[in-house]
Amino acid sequence: MMGAGMLRFLLLLVCLVPGAALADRLKDLADVAGVRSNPLVGYGLVVGLNGSGDGNSGLTRQSMQSIISRLGLEVGTNDLDAKNAAAVMVTAELPPFLKPGQVLDVTVSTAGKAKSLQGGTLLMTPLMGADGEVYAIAQGNLVVGGLGVQGGDGSSVVVNVPTVGRVPRGATVERMVETSFLETEYFVLNLNRPDFSTASNVADAINEQFGAGVAVAFDGSSVRVRAPADPAARVPFMGLLQDIEVDPAAPPAQVIVNARTGTVVIGGMVRVTPAAVSHGSLTVRVNEDFNVDQAATVVNGQDGGVVVPGNAVVTPDTQIDVEQENNPAFVFDPGVSLASLVDAINAVGASAADLVAILEALHRAGALRAELIVI
Repeated sequence: MMGAGMLRFLLLLVCLVPGAALADRLKDLADVAGVRSNPLVGYGLVVGLNGSGDGNSGLTRQSMQSIISRLGLEVGTNDLDAKNAAAVMVTAELPPFLKPGQVLDVTVSTAGKAKSLQGGTLLMTPLMGADGEVYAIAQGNLVVGGLGVQGGDGSSVVVNVPTVGRVPRGATVERMVETSFLETEYFVLNLNRPDFSTASNVADAINEQFGAGVAVAFDGSSVRVRAPADPAARVPFMGLLQDIEVDPAAPPAQVIVNARTGTVVIGGMVRVTPAAVSHGSLTVRVNEDFNVDQAATVVNGQDGGVVVPGNAVVTPDTQIDVEQENNPAFVFDPGVSLASLVDAINAVGASAADLVAILEALHRAGALRAELIVI
């Protein structure tokens, strides 16, 4: 009967059974070089908190003074209390081709001692790219999925993460990221999983659709596609290109072992050469005890025998029990498949931990025809 551990393993096992490959859309296999999102980051201030802010943090009070001074008021940092304000870092992703005036979602995270951003409002914050230029301006009310409550005696309850919030559609794009999509002579498709066979299949599928010589695979990761000369035809061309169905090559034979969780994933291309495996369980129990005897010396005198106590004698008493389960050995025939491999291991009642040990031994012996990866 299958144990709970092995049942859990089978539920987590991903079986990639070899057979007829299913065609995938090109947009699911590759990205267009240069067409990508760009990270944005900025430093801002959240106000309107219900006493859960940074308190007497010098950084937050200095930020408040800077904002107030730009509004035409003069105030010193010692006159400000930041218990209702928090210094935050604001992040966003700028998608490709987004134009000025369009909006983004932003994520707001505390940078100081604030306990919660619940009910806060993000003040106008410029968001910069890696080149230091401002690409968007963020401002708005925060949506916080967490909750934090603290009592006067120091007790507290925290649900999820109240120090991180989002502002949906909270940033407005001010600058567009320039791309060479309309000027480049060639489009370059970068495979999500580099593979020479897949790259060749992609080039063949494109040439079959648009004609010979349109696409060339120049390495195992990228395919170069000749772009239309007319800029107006590039968007329709790319739409047709990404919808082409391609048969990806079979993945390499791999066995992935997660040493922290005990999860084992075996690819469908894994094979085992002839090998015999015997996996048993040896249990040794040692029970250590001590027997104490009181020594005595008898002295004979005129008045008779006298018993004189001596030093106590301690005698170790050790019991050793050895139990060994006699699990039968099982043999792998030449070219055994994944299904046979799992069935053979299940037959001896091995757990997920036992399976990892067996796979490592097979790999060390050279009988496991796959790459063993431990993460």
